[in-house]
Amino acid sequence: MSVFIKICGLRDARCVAAAVDAGADAVGFVFAESVRRVSVEEANAISQDIPAGVQRVAVMRHPSMQEWQAVLDGFGPDVLQTDAQDFDVLDVPGNVMRWPVLRQGSARDVAIPTGEYVYEGADSGAGETVDWMQAAAIAKQGRMILAGGLAAGNIAAAIRAVRPWGIDVSSGVESGPGKKDEALISQFVSVARAAEND
Repeated sequence: MSVFIKICGLRDARCVAAAVDAGADAVGFVFAESVRRVSVEEANAISQDIPAGVQRVAVMRHPSMQEWQAVLDGFGPDVLQTDAQDFDVLDVPGNVMRWPVLRQGSARDVAIPTGEYVYEGADSGAGETVDWMQAAAIAKQGRMILAGGLAAGNIAAAIRAVRPWGIDVSSGVESGPGKKDEALISQFVSVARAAEND
């Protein structure tokens, strides 16, 4: 089975193109407080050439309805990714997919979605690896997108250990905080694809 790959926290058109060219299935734009944060205008400017088959993901964290509405109206993402409880208070139209974020330690208090969801540590984008044994048990439900501390050096082991539906990388393809590296993006996708059949 082909693993779904998302490259997150993109901030320039060059690295968006590198992610698409490498074969990523989704590209993420962070609208939450982060070194990777982009404005609606910046996200639009760097995502002009994304082909229809690649999902554009708005990554948020506890946004107000006003903040979400600005991203929805101005950027029009294919997917909203935010903490699971945020969906209780946000108005998300039916044409936008929902990816609730379940955080390690709190996931047991939340019903595991039947569709796609992101599983990661307490802090998004911090390079924090989750407990893969715990993740493997949870991954049997729904379509887990494993995030947190993934990079080319450990992604094959992560795929083998957890068997997630998808994977999500941000800091693991950076040369410095918030600075994506085209070569690292390409290497990550290549190693992940090679590991699919292990």
